[in-house]
Amino acid sequence: MNTIIKQVRLIPLLLLGLLLSNVASAQQTLNLKDALNYAIQNSANSRKAKLDIEGGRYKTEEIRAQALPTVTGNAGLTYNPVVGQLVVGPDLSFPMGRAWNSNAGIQLNQQLFNQQVFTGLKAARTSESYYNANAELTDEQIIEQVANNYYQVLVNRQQLNVIDTNIKNVKVVEKIIGNQYKNGLARKIDVDRIKVNLTNLETRREQTLNAIIQLENQLKFSMGMPVETVINLPKTELDRNPTLPTLSDSVNIEGRTEMKLLNIQKELLTLQRKAYVAEYYPTLSLAANYSYTGQSDKFDLFKSNGNAFWYGASAVGLTLKVPIFNGFATRSRVRQADVELKKATEDRRETRNALNLSYENAKIQLKNSLNTINSQRANVLLAQEIYNSTQNNYNNGLAALTDLLDTENALTEAQNSYTQALLNYKIAEIQLIKSNGNIKSLLQ
Repeated sequence: MNTIIKQVRLIPLLLLGLLLSNVASAQQTLNLKDALNYAIQNSANSRKAKLDIEGGRYKTEEIRAQALPTVTGNAGLTYNPVVGQLVVGPDLSFPMGRAWNSNAGIQLNQQLFNQQVFTGLKAARTSESYYNANAELTDEQIIEQVANNYYQVLVNRQQLNVIDTNIKNVKVVEKIIGNQYKNGLARKIDVDRIKVNLTNLETRREQTLNAIIQLENQLKFSMGMPVETVINLPKTELDRNPTLPTLSDSVNIEGRTEMKLLNIQKELLTLQRKAYVAEYYPTLSLAANYSYTGQSDKFDLFKSNGNAFWYGASAVGLTLKVPIFNGFATRSRVRQADVELKKATEDRRETRNALNLSYENAKIQLKNSLNTINSQRANVLLAQEIYNSTQNNYNNGLAALTDLLDTENALTEAQNSYTQALLNYKIAEIQLIKSNGNIKSLLQ
């Protein structure tokens, strides 16, 4: 009995342990690599792109079926209440059939030569390559979006830390001014001003905290993660001492997924034009059929001892169709295809130029952000030194409260500018990696 009681008492402890372990796993730290890999597996856009690949395979099978033989079967039962007569003379006629008729047959059709079908098969196989390239491009876009959202969360959390530090410093000053006011060494307006400043900081903290929650929700949404999931991002993810990577004068644009996709698209348009041209070609098809027909005056068609008469018939034939004139419809379709090919060439030229522009802008932004980081880092140290000196002078009665508040605002602005420069650097770095066609390296 005691053993049973001990086991019953142990069950809540086990359940509590499982609950705590689930909470711990739910709040597991999520680094950038984990976030990106999760997004590739769970993002709705990535999943739909993979479904497009699967659908493309089925589309190829559908088009391939046009080159395979088609076989159909048929069966029928007919009752003729009044059987027609075939009159061959003034006094001579024959019944055209019998009251009950039944037939069953099978028919086969096979395309022997149809250039449109053959071109369609090539287009279907090319479409599979298109869906694969589109899925790859979708993954790259997801990686870029998730990485940008990830760093925005980190930067806003750093800004929250800055505000918390400022609130802590202002509360120290508030306490000092409060004691001075009690001893008649400070004015009421100084107490009110420091309270206003503290209230503004707390309001800004609340706004920043809400912004962080929104950014985290946006990050989880872009990852395909349930919004209610609790995530924890490590503080060490934001590099505070970035260096300028090796920058080349040019980049391999042709290796970019965007260009591969346009190349496949142009190939598909070329095949579409060939399919239109194939309308000028003749087509040749084979048809074969066999039927088995029974007739009787009574409904005894399917009785072994009935009076039904059964006979078979079959035919094999070739059908050649030669297009002669269709009102220039085919010519119009071919010319439309030519226009689409010219547009695809322009799209390719514009995309190449846009990718070069993105690469050059990323290099400029990277250099500017790095310079800003270095200058703002020094500016933060200087602003901190000025604030500490002004605070010491204020405590000794050598500086006014206005000077202290001004230096505190200058320190906050310098810290936020430094943090924003870090974000700009990371975004430019992602763009540079993407321009080099290596954005998937972030997954490793």
